[in-house]
Amino acid sequence: MSGVPDRRREERNGRRLAAGRGVMTTAASAVVALGAVAGLMSAADRGGEDDTARPEVRSSPVTVPLPARPSHPPPAPAEPSGPAEPSGPPPSPGRSAAPAPASPASRPAPRTGPEAAAGPLHRHPRSQVLDWVRKHRDDPRRPLIESRIAAHPAAVWFPEHDPGRIAGQVRAVTAGAAAAGRVPVLVPYAIPDRDCGGASQGGAPDLAAYDAWTGEFAAGLGDGPVIVILEPDSIALSGCLSDGVRAARYASLARAARTMKAANPRARVYFDAGHSGWHPAARQAAELRAAGAATSGDGIFTNVSNFHRTGDEVRYARRVLEALGGPPGLGAVIDTSRNGNGAPEQGAWCDPPGRALGRTPTTGTGEARIDAYLWVKLPGESDGCRGAAGTFTPDYAYELATG
Repeated sequence: MSGVPDRRREERNGRRLAAGRGVMTTAASAVVALGAVAGLMSAADRGGEDDTARPEVRSSPVTVPLPARPSHPPPAPAEPSGPAEPSGPPPSPGRSAAPAPASPASRPAPRTGPEAAAGPLHRHPRSQVLDWVRKHRDDPRRPLIESRIAAHPAAVWFPEHDPGRIAGQVRAVTAGAAAAGRVPVLVPYAIPDRDCGGASQGGAPDLAAYDAWTGEFAAGLGDGPVIVILEPDSIALSGCLSDGVRAARYASLARAARTMKAANPRARVYFDAGHSGWHPAARQAAELRAAGAATSGDGIFTNVSNFHRTGDEVRYARRVLEALGGPPGLGAVIDTSRNGNGAPEQGAWCDPPGRALGRTPTTGTGEARIDAYLWVKLPGESDGCRGAAGTFTPDYAYELATG
């Protein structure tokens, strides 16, 4: 995923301060728009793709920033922070810092089987980091960046409202993943009123158009396992909407999830739960319930583009799921791309120093109700301070890789 320009944060912070919310903004990212690609490339419809499903990419990407994710202490009593995660190479789930395990009698076994989309994750063959690695074979930073970032799978974003093309774009990714026997991670990002009118504004013109677009998106999902991160910030960042508009958005999200799962019963569709430094779990669960997450999807996602420690996110996700209710199969996925050293102090969000890669992406977390650790944000793509927003910045990537 990509970065967020400073003006984006200033605009949102101003709006929130004016509303008396006193919110400090934190990390976010930018994604491709208007038919271009930033970070992992949105796949283009090639009509008769080869078995690598390599998308057509335009040469001059235009990026748009993703919404901010505010970070402030919730009114509920603070949870004890998790243990520090080690710096350096992205640790494996087996030796990474994790929440203190419960006793075997009280801790349910991790879910396995097809309902948890188990399997190796798909690395899309085109991304900014892979392009940089190919072009800089003699750069002394290249071996570390290649082994610790470029070699790992990350999500593919679809931020354009492009009816008539989106099914082919999605199919290019899912077909390539299926041919490799892997699980792709897809991020549809075209909800109307996206970003509450901020710098990432855009998406479909209305919900009827969005419903049609998600129907086409679903048509490209194929029949293999796939993870869908449904519209980051569409629920956690919906306070700018009137009650009626918010209810209509939530109904559309529920329709989108049902449509995707009807098109591919093996698809796992996750709803937006913000992160552990944002809304209290009970409040977020109430919003998720209103959006149909307990009945239309497979669970929740947290920490997209943010830095909160995996242990904190695991505990938060479980509290949200418990408050949400629904069938016992609901789970959570967590963005661990840059959370190896936890969140920076005082709300720093723009390429903050001292961050590190988090756990490498996997569907084998070993944690009850945690279906996957994912890199939804591609490490090394700037938030707008170390490089242009949404562009791969090797110095920043190298710092994350060394922790």
